Amino acid sequence: MARRGEKFGKDTGLQARMVLTMFLLGLVYVVFLGVLFAAGAGAGVIVVVALVLLVVQLFGSDKIAMATMGVKEVSPAQEPELHGIIERLCVQANLPKPRVCVIETSMPNACAMGKSQKSANVCATRGILELLEPAELEVVMAHELTHVINRDVMVMTLASFFATLASMIAQFALFFGGGFGGGYGRSNEEEEEIMLVLLVSVLVYAISFLLLRALSRYREFAADRGSAVLTGRPSALASALLKISGTMERVPTQDLRRAEGMSAFFILPARTKKSLMNIFADHPPLEQRLAALERLESQLQSAA
Repeated sequence: MARRGEKFGKDTGLQARMVLTMFLLGLVYVVFLGVLFAAGAGAGVIVVVALVLLVVQLFGSDKIAMATMGVKEVSPAQEPELHGIIERLCVQANLPKPRVCVIETSMPNACAMGKSQKSANVCATRGILELLEPAELEVVMAHELTHVINRDVMVMTLASFFATLASMIAQFALFFGGGFGGGYGRSNEEEEEIMLVLLVSVLVYAISFLLLRALSRYREFAADRGSAVLTGRPSALASALLKISGTMERVPTQDLRRAEGMSAFFILPARTKKSLMNIFADHPPLEQRLAALERLESQLQSAA
């Protein structure tokens, strides 16, 4: 059983996309830093700001997000069914058991956080524990554990650092001059340098945003596949997704707004309204996920 989870849990397509995303982001930022230096930005300031942000992003972002959402670790005595499900799945997937957490909110959802398999946290909301049947809860937890197996949470955290840095530098240059010319009395050349930094910052942010969204959508498909193959029940995951989506519309707006900052890490986004902005969503459309699960169900039945 352990071999089964290890073999099918990892997604080589996702691994390749994560490597490509990080390579492209790194390449973009080499150009970005070159433009900043050419524009006369202080190298020391850039390096210090970048290092501080990177440390906060790597070691503090998940803790900050979990504290904001009110994530609390629960013991086997407090949530025996949830612990039992995760323990069984970890044995199948040959995975260290993560910390098991619950978020006390009526919003039905689940997420995985953490920098590595050993420091992972798998979280379920009170709403999803009350909503789903045991078989449906199992496939949702398998989905989250697949994120842990693929280590895509760490890559998403690191990749989002680039967009954060570009945004902050753009704001710094726009509102304070960023040291690019010293404020009032700037020459035309210095004004042009600031505009160049702003333009490149916006482009870098846009590229980072699009790469992150593409990676985020693919990793949800990969986690759906991992869950379906690990448990052998794609139809149960489809049922769970439909239940979660249908119930989300009745969740108080305050709860949804509170969770929206972590939306990319949830199994379904903490919003349900359709708009043109959905083309930039961090999750693929529910219809596409259900269709992919239906195809997986057919494949598994044919192989049986």
